[in-house]
Amino acid sequence: MSAHQPHARWQNVGDDELTVHIIRDILNAIDDDFWVAAACADRLVNDVDVQRELLELGLSRTSSAVDRAKTSLVQGPESGTLCTKGALNAYFEQVPGDAQLCQLRAIFLDRLDRLSSFVEIYRIVQPQSEGPDDIDSEWEDDPWGDDPDETHKLNLSSAANSHIPLSEFLVMDIVDVARFFASLELYPAVFILMTHHSSSLWPFRFAVLNSIPTHALPSEYSEVLPAYDVGQGAEQAPRSHSWRSESDWVESEEVRAALTGSQAPPHAGHITRAVPSPVDDPLDPQKLTAWYARRADDVITSTGMLDVALATVQHGVSLGVPDLDQLEEDLSLLARLVYDAPQPSGSSNAEDWTLSRWKSLEPAQVVQAYLAYSTQETVARDIMQIVMPYLFVLDARAERAGQPDSDLTTHLLYDYVLSAPLPMAAAIFEASKPTLPLSQRIIRNDEDMARLALACLYSSDSLDAWPTMSSIFECLPAWDIQPGAVDEADEADATIASLGAFVTPSTTSSRCSAADLLLFFKPLPIVSLSRALDILDVHLMCGEILSRWNVPAPLRWFPQSAGDVVEQRARANRMARRTGSSHGEMKSKDDWEWLLDDMYKLRETSKAGIKGAFGLMSEVDISSIFLSGLLSSGLFDIAREFLHKKPSKLSLPISVVEDICLSVSREFYDNASSTNFKIGDMKLAYDCLTVWQPSERLSRERDFIEATSRISSYNVYSRPGVKLSPIEIRLTKDRLSLISRILSGTADAYKHTQVVLDLLYKLGYKGDVVAEVKTLAMLSDTALQAEDFTRAYETSQKMIETVLRLRAKAPASSDDPAVHEACEVCWVACYQLGRHPEFKDIEKKLVILGRALELCPEDKLGDILTSWHRLQREDLDTRRESISSRSTTHQRRPVASRKPVSSLQAKLTDLHLPMAPLINAEDAAALAGRAFNRVTSTLPFTVGGRARSNASGDDTRAGISDGSRLGLNGEDVSAHASRVLQRGIGWLLGADES
Repeated sequence: MSAHQPHARWQNVGDDELTVHIIRDILNAIDDDFWVAAACADRLVNDVDVQRELLELGLSRTSSAVDRAKTSLVQGPESGTLCTKGALNAYFEQVPGDAQLCQLRAIFLDRLDRLSSFVEIYRIVQPQSEGPDDIDSEWEDDPWGDDPDETHKLNLSSAANSHIPLSEFLVMDIVDVARFFASLELYPAVFILMTHHSSSLWPFRFAVLNSIPTHALPSEYSEVLPAYDVGQGAEQAPRSHSWRSESDWVESEEVRAALTGSQAPPHAGHITRAVPSPVDDPLDPQKLTAWYARRADDVITSTGMLDVALATVQHGVSLGVPDLDQLEEDLSLLARLVYDAPQPSGSSNAEDWTLSRWKSLEPAQVVQAYLAYSTQETVARDIMQIVMPYLFVLDARAERAGQPDSDLTTHLLYDYVLSAPLPMAAAIFEASKPTLPLSQRIIRNDEDMARLALACLYSSDSLDAWPTMSSIFECLPAWDIQPGAVDEADEADATIASLGAFVTPSTTSSRCSAADLLLFFKPLPIVSLSRALDILDVHLMCGEILSRWNVPAPLRWFPQSAGDVVEQRARANRMARRTGSSHGEMKSKDDWEWLLDDMYKLRETSKAGIKGAFGLMSEVDISSIFLSGLLSSGLFDIAREFLHKKPSKLSLPISVVEDICLSVSREFYDNASSTNFKIGDMKLAYDCLTVWQPSERLSRERDFIEATSRISSYNVYSRPGVKLSPIEIRLTKDRLSLISRILSGTADAYKHTQVVLDLLYKLGYKGDVVAEVKTLAMLSDTALQAEDFTRAYETSQKMIETVLRLRAKAPASSDDPAVHEACEVCWVACYQLGRHPEFKDIEKKLVILGRALELCPEDKLGDILTSWHRLQREDLDTRRESISSRSTTHQRRPVASRKPVSSLQAKLTDLHLPMAPLINAEDAAALAGRAFNRVTSTLPFTVGGRARSNASGDDTRAGISDGSRLGLNGEDVSAHASRVLQRGIGWLLGADES
């Protein structure tokens, strides 16, 4: 029982209760070396001193087994092959206890090395884990504190437990431990393990390196980064520094090989973990370079930290890794894009850049990416500090590749300038002024600078960037070129013509790009470039003037229109007709004088012989367009000042002024929505005619406007519910139809003969006797339709007088169409009135029919005489009845014959025409039809168009009235009226009424 007492005590003592004294007291009393060694290997504690005591004690108990093994081998039959694998195997098979003790010894040695590493790791890592003054301040402030050695001991255990407890550190796979410290960025711990345990960690060095977070700075773990050995031509071998100066016998390869097949003792100590595949051999240069490239790509992909990726590659370069120069350049240039180039505001707008995306970009795309978010204020600096280094790298790579390209960098830079917005281009030109030192200029070639500026400006669509364009022009070089023998004006015209043809859209391209224009200007010599800059100066001046008056044009318009007077005149019209400038509305004479001066400037020719924007227009053209624009603005007082003030800035003939006044007035008239000349555009049209001195043409137009306004007072409609508009009145070809429509639509309009005649005159028929006769005929017919026979008779008399005056003025031998047409209208109207059955005044009817006989053509005399003779007979019968009636009450007296009969007979005798015999009803109807159709075809109005009363009850008249009320069309009305007239004439000629 006493013999087993130490063993029982050992088993009853817990790991946390062990101390150095207890270990010595219990285990030293036990003579069994294997049991003691196994007990020491079995116990794992977190106290460094206790653990060291266990390991040293266990190591001491295995020394005898090593000695026995060595002695046996020396004395054995295979002593000549000392420690050969066969001899060791034989011995360990014969003495398995010593084999187990040797295995335990190897474990103790490994654990002692790990213990040393643990202590060293703590010594370095512990100050980093604690605050800078945590322990020291406590010691300084606590005079009653514990013993410093004891405090250190406690802190050591606590610190170790915060990462990996000592008890686990001793048995964990060393690769897992190294990877764990690498993931925690405890690089001193990793370096200690890689240095003192290189034999175990070297094959798994890349697994440890890959455990380091990708965001970690390589400068912090550069000691463990793989390096390149130039002498070996491969990866540099590991740095190994064992904790022991000499290796133990059991650590030799022969002994380890012999012990491999032996049964492991209980609690051997190592915990098996899954680890990556080992890489035992040093990497060749290509694989080593590929590892750095993968590491950099992983950093960018996972974190986007280009600076860390760049630093990783730079450390590889510093460690001698070959073929990393181009990767370093790419990462450096990409880092400039991410960190130095302007970025969009807001983190959500930031772009994600990867190395693969960067390598896929073309050089022009790289330049665009560098300057994508540059501003006018920063673009010049960004080009000098970011783009230029990139262009130098491209040059260097081309040189290294044996394909130097001197135009590569300038081509990329020029392409960006051509595609940049004008404000950005202006900033670049500002930073390229010829007055700057050559090293500070972005564009260093003066001729290229001029070509680029011309291409940028003439390809721009901008309409409001004239200050920016002018600032670009001010940056361009000025060459002192003496005039040569060539006519400069012709040279300028040729340059403008060729440029205008080049920028004009064609069937193959819609517009000319800046790059295309650069090709146009590239072959031009310096003389032509200077000429082009002179042209540009004139065009910019003209562009600013047009923009000031709100009629801007792109710069390319000026060469395009240089030979097109129609286009120039159209732009001048727009300029003069704008209601205001860019500074506000034009209400004063000074503003309009300013406009006129600018228009004159645009037609001037510069000292260099270059014509302005209106160079093909004359001074009269400019003045005419200006006056037209001034009048169209409605500022007639200002227009009068320009026209009547002496000397006048407007040099215009009287006829041109009248034409302009008429033209503008008609514009107002045609755009008017109301016909009332007291308001709106119609008033402007009327007042515009008073600007210039009175003339017949202007008066006629004023009369027409007054007539238009008067027509609006009548119920004249273009369609149901819509009154006739001014433009419809002007477009009416036969304006007599307007009077006809007034008479048809207004019940009592025919009563105002003079008013209607005045309207006729104002419509443009003043002095037109035929139109006056036709109007009087319409008035007479309208009165007849209204059965107002008195007014019809009076109007007919006035019509007859007008015709007689016209006949009197015409030569007897002439065959004037106007006289013939007036007579035709007059006799037909008289014939209608004279044979109307409701007109009871036979005396007046005989007079009217007599005038019809007087004015009608000879072939119609027989027709009219029949009606006249019937009317005369009716008058005689009436008179006889009257006399007979009076004779019954009074004394009979002989009835005298009427003088008109004898006078008419005498007249017919003088004409050598016999009295027409009475004709039957059928012949009379045919005669009446022919006469009516012939006459009415010459009248400009609708006969019988107005409704009238049906008091007489006559079916024929009722039919006419109903036709008018029902709105029969012209053909129906004409046919109906023809039938009515035939029946009427037949009645007059004695035909049967039935």
